Amino acid sequence: MAQDAAQRWQQRYDAAMATGLVRDADFTTLSGVEVDPVYGPADESAVENFERIGYPGEFPFTRGLHATGYRGRAWTIRQFAGFGNARQTNERYRMILAEGGGGLSVAFDMPTLMGRDSDDPRALGEVGHCGVAIDSAADMDVLFDGIDLAATTTSMTISGPAVPVFCMYLVAAERQGADVGTLNGTLQTDIFKEYIAQKEWLFAPEPHLRLIGDLMEYCAENIPAYKPISVSGYHIREAGSTAAQELAYTLADGFAYVELGLSRGLDIEKFAPGLSFFFDAHIDFFEEIAKFRAARRIWARWLRDVYGATTDKAQQLRFHTQTAGVSLTAQQPDNNIVRTAIEALSAVLGGTQSLHTNALDEVLALPSARAAQIALRTQQVIAEETGVMNVADPLGGSWYVEALTDELERQAEEIFARIRDMGADGTMTSGILRGIEDGWFTGEIAEAAFVYQRALEKGDKKVVGVNTLTGTVQGEEPLQILRVSHEVEREQKAELAARRQRRDDAAARAAVERMVAVSRTEQNMVPAMLDAVRAEATLGEICDALRAEWGSYTEPARF
Repeated sequence: MAQDAAQRWQQRYDAAMATGLVRDADFTTLSGVEVDPVYGPADESAVENFERIGYPGEFPFTRGLHATGYRGRAWTIRQFAGFGNARQTNERYRMILAEGGGGLSVAFDMPTLMGRDSDDPRALGEVGHCGVAIDSAADMDVLFDGIDLAATTTSMTISGPAVPVFCMYLVAAERQGADVGTLNGTLQTDIFKEYIAQKEWLFAPEPHLRLIGDLMEYCAENIPAYKPISVSGYHIREAGSTAAQELAYTLADGFAYVELGLSRGLDIEKFAPGLSFFFDAHIDFFEEIAKFRAARRIWARWLRDVYGATTDKAQQLRFHTQTAGVSLTAQQPDNNIVRTAIEALSAVLGGTQSLHTNALDEVLALPSARAAQIALRTQQVIAEETGVMNVADPLGGSWYVEALTDELERQAEEIFARIRDMGADGTMTSGILRGIEDGWFTGEIAEAAFVYQRALEKGDKKVVGVNTLTGTVQGEEPLQILRVSHEVEREQKAELAARRQRRDDAAARAAVERMVAVSRTEQNMVPAMLDAVRAEATLGEICDALRAEWGSYTEPARF
């Protein structure tokens, strides 16, 4: 069986070579030693349960999705960016693409994340400060001005109002003349992690799930390459979870979206590849690598054995990674460059499909242009100078890494069992909804965060510049951080008022009313929402109409 595995890998690699899917590059060490595309034991039958490790491109994909590793295709450098208004962010995007970025990732400001317009009283003082302000499709036009959306993969990190924002993106692509059916990118849309960790929801879970189901159906039928859900563990980890909790809660959320798709009658072989994931790369180097490897193995096994997926494409877990924002320190901020490089390397050795590297000043503000360039160069140095792309899963077979991978998988399975037991019908969806209602997830994360904070205060865990080696760094100068002027808010509100004056107001209002009428039926809401966006209805108008229809949601108190 072991020989068969090696032979299957060789056949897949040779097929990739024959079709030109392996890059024409120098696959040698710095000293000129030629390296093989993958390494494994001489006698796999001597390795207990070797099939759980296997070879890249083979179920359960512990060692990666592709037989070629990064020899076939490097990870996408996808830098997360957004600040001020759409024009300012467009300038940053152009810089990222000009400097070698491979894709865009949109950061939205807090009013946008909460489905509020920039002139909403609750948006006061927040417009453009943690991301870009988007009020209507006209802002999307400016955001992507001069950027060919048909040729650029775009990720959008937004969940509560994800569907109307996605409609604005589609309308902007239409206005560029793009074939919308061929667009490629990722929308976060993961409402479960909002209730669990980030707290940016609009409604109760059920109407959100209705919208997500409509989005899944619409993309499957009309935009097959687009990934409508990016299941996000990143925010769970940033809230204070352990690596095992991040792994388990994230995959459990993913299983619930699989159950949602199946409940809609969708073909798992077609919709499962449209589910992607978003993980945190934290500072414990080997634990993070093991987490990524365990995630692929767990997902493949559950998709096959629990949900009945039969194709490799449906069983494969694809993920984006961002280095850990919570590991950055305001003290001795230059150390953050080192932390980010280590975290990025763990993501690469773990087999990520795309990567964002945090900037050294993000603990204080949105990245300055210089800090953003250093973060971009961090990925490029890893890709171009270290040789890590030459060999697939180079740490595969390490006693330590394999033991950690097994242990994280074991802990995750225990958590899955606990979640399913909480539900009324044994499904993951039912258990997650009960865990949200009871505050179980937030309680577990809070406890993990408390344990870590106590370890820091006792000195059991060390952070350089914070609780050890805290002396002044020679030559360190105060950071010149990016500051978003309050003039941005005044200009955005003025532009929004002018757009409302220029549009056909009656048509916009009628389109929103038709969308609400559709929400009372079992019809898919995306077409009606697109019509409202084309009529220049604003994000706040769309979301407020749905709040009036569905009500808002208040998190239950937990003491």
